[in-house]
Amino acid sequence: MRDERLPIINVAPLLGDDERAPDEVAAEIGAACRELGFFYVTGHAIGADTLRDLDAASRRFFALPEDEKMRIAMEKGGRAWRGFFPVGGELTSGKPDLKQGLYFGEELSDDDARVRAGWPLHGRNLFPDATPELRPLVLRFMDEATRSAHAIMEGVALSLGLDAQYFRRTYTANPTLLFRIFEYPAAPVRDESWGVGEHTDYGLLTLLAQDENGGLAVRTPRGWIDAPPIPGALVCNIGDMLDRLTGGFYKSTPHRVKNVSGKSRLSFPFFFDPAFDAEIVPLPNVSASDDSAQRWDRANVHAWSGTYGDYLIGKVSKVFPELARDVG
Repeated sequence: MRDERLPIINVAPLLGDDERAPDEVAAEIGAACRELGFFYVTGHAIGADTLRDLDAASRRFFALPEDEKMRIAMEKGGRAWRGFFPVGGELTSGKPDLKQGLYFGEELSDDDARVRAGWPLHGRNLFPDATPELRPLVLRFMDEATRSAHAIMEGVALSLGLDAQYFRRTYTANPTLLFRIFEYPAAPVRDESWGVGEHTDYGLLTLLAQDENGGLAVRTPRGWIDAPPIPGALVCNIGDMLDRLTGGFYKSTPHRVKNVSGKSRLSFPFFFDPAFDAEIVPLPNVSASDDSAQRWDRANVHAWSGTYGDYLIGKVSKVFPELARDVG
């Protein structure tokens, strides 16, 4: 690993909590998106008490017996694709990940129009009876993360010479919100298994809270670097859809996780993505060439067209192939 650090950006001005001009923050975001696609975020809207209490409740859940956790197994979530999966239950590039986790999304009632229409990944969450405190903490985290993500996307818009509300107006008035809680068991340093293998994220923006044990690595043009936890800071990265929208001007960056701390590692990735039915087309005056030869998966995201939901289902179906038939 190279001795290089991700930039740290205070986004408080984008949330109206600082006297600095939003344009200054936007310039920092633009530079980070062009150079690395990853940066740390401080001054966000996720409270320290939210993170502390969510960490404690999540550890109580993962300490439960396996049969208790399986009471909210993902196959019980149906088309909403919510709930628990055990170690090895999620795939990256066809290989089982060394982690267990919980899948959550926007909490929607049965009479929501999207649920009535049978949209995949939309519906009610599955929450464990054995740790009832998890439900309000998950929903609070998602609310605070959503506010943070909207603000950061305003900075992204300004960095591209667009008006601050461009993405909210065109793609994220009703964003696709996905939240995960992952537990990575300790692995031997020389073990070939990855907590999660090399990949890029699917959507617009990811906000990641992680505990003190580290393990995240980011691939830069100069090689892999560690992205260790910084107290109070989130890791932020852009995904394939922002890569596509900007014609590759802002590139989604591969990353991976290996827990060699000797301790259980928790991470809390929140995915802030376009509306499920949004047509993904490049920004005005943007053109892109095929960059598949340089991508980790040899895919050309710039050749793809359709709704974000189409794209997302195609990707998630590879992560949980046994659930794919539920959205056919």
